[in-house]
Amino acid sequence: MADIVNLRQLRKQKARADKEQVASQKRALHGRTKAEKQRDRMVADKSERFVAGHHREKPGEAGDPSDGQ
Repeated sequence: MADIVNLRQLRKQKARADKEQVASQKRALHGRTKAEKQRDRMVADKSERFVAGHHREKPGEAGDPSDGQ
């Protein structure tokens, strides 16, 4: 005799496997690696420091219009 199979569980397992396969394909197409993300963060931090270093007046110095005086 054949094994008894719960069709509801079988359908759910198949649906999970299909979703995982689609997700894997999407990750491969649209995802970025950890190294790519770190590189982009490092470039952004470097550019922010570059711009901040070229301000005429540093924040908190006398005559700063943002201190309200």
